Amino acid sequence: MRVAAGQAVSVSGDLAANVRTAARLARLAASREVRVLVLPEAFLTGYDVAAFDGPLPDAADLDGAWLDPLRAEAAAGVTVVVGTALQRGDERRLSQVVVRPDGTAAAPYDKQFLDGVEHTWFTAGDHGTSIEVDGHELGLSICYDGCFPEHARDAARDGAVGYLASAAYFPGGGHRRDLYYATRALENGMYVVVSVLTGRCGSFDFIGGSAVYDPEGVPLTRLGEEEGLAIADVDAALVAQVRSRHTMLADHRLDLGPRVRA
Repeated sequence: MRVAAGQAVSVSGDLAANVRTAARLARLAASREVRVLVLPEAFLTGYDVAAFDGPLPDAADLDGAWLDPLRAEAAAGVTVVVGTALQRGDERRLSQVVVRPDGTAAAPYDKQFLDGVEHTWFTAGDHGTSIEVDGHELGLSICYDGCFPEHARDAARDGAVGYLASAAYFPGGGHRRDLYYATRALENGMYVVVSVLTGRCGSFDFIGGSAVYDPEGVPLTRLGEEEGLAIADVDAALVAQVRSRHTMLADHRLDLGPRVRA
């Protein structure tokens, strides 16, 4: 199954423009026979204080016309996973919207680990989520989630062969970005697809670096700061082979007992 991490500049507070950009990347992905496209954190609203403080798309309106440009391109056979700030009832969340080729759209996952200024506006999600595409189970993740080993591990233990991360990294964060996602891939023996914001969005700058890692943490493809797609193929048989050879996931212990100081 072919996957892609897409990246482009997001415009603060311009939902329509960002949906059009997401649709353009989905069209490009379809032309490359991609089946799953991952787009960055808060991409549809923009990751910016002004956007977070303004009106947000509503989780109850995912069937609305505002998503139609993206729905139209997903119809070519691409499942699109894209980040957005979202109004969910009385709360604001940082979420991933999943648009399927059949035109359905849902927001099944809310970021569980909030970071920095996000605490001012958002409430953390209370559950993990996986989706299935072409028989492959794929865990969902938003940026800071990927800094916590247990987040990806829980997805892998539940059967995920891939981990789809929508992210936003600031200048100076490149080393941590690359280390976190390669490690999540290696320690769980699964693919990691990480899509990162690039360019300037409102008052913030972002560094891109979207990539796909194989089950041993090797980067199969990576972007710099340019708009584009990082494309690779997911092989579930390779996941099984790596997990049988490197058994960290199976050998993980939930309890190491009391610590003794000697």
